[in-house]
Amino acid sequence: MQVDVLLGLQWGDEGKGKIVDVFTPNYDVIARFQGGPNAGHTLEFQGSKHVLHHIPSGVFRKDTINLIGNGVILDPMSFKEEIKGLEEKGIETKQNLYISNKAHLILPTHRLLDLALERQKGKQKIGSTLKGIGPTYTDKVARTGIRIGDIISEDFHSQYNTLKEIHLSLLKSYGLIIEDETIDQLSFNEYEAKWMEAINLISEMKLVDSENFINQKINDGKKVLAEGAQGTLLDIDFGSYPFVTSSNTITAGVCAGLGIAPSKINRVYGVFKAYCTRVGSGPFPTELNDDFGQKLRDQGNEYGATTGRPRRCGWLDLPALKYAIMLNGVTDLVMTKADVFTGFQKLSVCRQYMINNKNVDFSTFNLKQENLECYLHEFEGWNENINQVNDYKQLPANMKKYLDFIENDTGTQISVISTSADRTGIIFKNDQMFN
Repeated sequence: MQVDVLLGLQWGDEGKGKIVDVFTPNYDVIARFQGGPNAGHTLEFQGSKHVLHHIPSGVFRKDTINLIGNGVILDPMSFKEEIKGLEEKGIETKQNLYISNKAHLILPTHRLLDLALERQKGKQKIGSTLKGIGPTYTDKVARTGIRIGDIISEDFHSQYNTLKEIHLSLLKSYGLIIEDETIDQLSFNEYEAKWMEAINLISEMKLVDSENFINQKINDGKKVLAEGAQGTLLDIDFGSYPFVTSSNTITAGVCAGLGIAPSKINRVYGVFKAYCTRVGSGPFPTELNDDFGQKLRDQGNEYGATTGRPRRCGWLDLPALKYAIMLNGVTDLVMTKADVFTGFQKLSVCRQYMINNKNVDFSTFNLKQENLECYLHEFEGWNENINQVNDYKQLPANMKKYLDFIENDTGTQISVISTSADRTGIIFKNDQMFN
C-alpha cells in the first residue's frame, strides 16, 4: 500500500484540517510530517469547533492511528493544553496517538530567542508566530537540539541545562534579559516549571521510532495519509524567502519528515482557497487593501487560528497556484471557502504577471519586484447560498464557470469542493479517488 499526501498550496490557512477530517474514514493512519505549534488546523462538526496544533486531524475518528512524525517539532506546554482541551470535550487522544522519538522539542528559551530575533529585525521582521519554531529548527540543523526520545534518558536534565545555558548566552548578546520577559503571561521560571510538568505527560505517551512504525504499517497494507502544515508558498526553499516557515512544506518533505521512500507516494491532494490569504509580512501580489479585501476577511472569518491575527486577503493567484501544483506533483485539487464569495457581484483571479509590460512566469524572486502587476480576469458572482449543497450539479452556474476556468488554466482537476466550515459541507466531484 502507498501513501497519499494532503497539503496546502498557498500561504497556509487553506482549510487542510477539515479536509483531513473528511478524508480520514478512507485511511488507517494520519501522519503529520513537519511544522509544529505554528500550525492551526480548525475543524467544525456537531456544533463544536476544534483547533489542532500538533495532533493529526484524524484524532476525531476513534479507529484511526495518528502519528506525529520526526519532521514535526513539539512544544510540551502547547501539546499538553491541546490534549487537555480535547479530553474535556470527550475526545480520546492517547490510545491511538504515537509520537516519533526523533521529533525535536521546543524549549522555553527557544521561544525567547524567537522574540529576540524578531525584535532585532525591526521593520524587516518576518511576522513570526513567536512559538520558537525557527530557533528549534536551527538547533536541529546545528546538531544541538533535544529530541522526544531524549526525555526518557538519564541525562535529559543535563542535556536541557547545557542547551539552556547556550541560549541564555545568546539572549544576553541580543540584550534580552529573561527576568524582564514573560512567556504566555508567565515569568520564565514559572513557565519552565510547567514545561517540565508537560514533559512528564509526553514521557507517558506512545513513543516510537516512527520511520520503522510507518513503514511497517505500509507493509501491512494500511492506507496512510500524510498531513502537511502551513503551505507551499511558505516552504523554506521554494517559498517567498525570507518570509517563510522553517521546514519543507511540500511533498518532498513527506519523505524526510516521516522516513518513507519517494516511490511510496501515490496521490497528492492540494488544498487551496477560492481566494488567497496571508498572515504576517511578505509579498502578496493579489492583496486587496479595499472593501473587497475587508469583505473577504469578514465573510471568511479570516483571523489566525494560532495567533488570532487578521489575515491579509486577495484574489486567487493562478501563477502561484500552478507553481505549487508543479512543485508538489498534485493529482487532485481541493477548493475550500468558495461559499465566502456568496453575495459578490464581481470577482477576479490573477491569470498572469507582468513586469515592465512583459509577461513573466511565477518565481518567488519575481514577487519581490515592486513593479510587478497582475493581469486580472473578471467573473460574474453569485447570490445563492451553497452551505447545504452536496451535489456538484446544484452549484450556481457562475460558480461552475469559476471552477472550470481554474481547472482549464491549471490543467488539474478539482476533485473536492468545500461548501461550509462544517465537515458535512463537502462535494466530491471525483467519487472514485479513494478506490
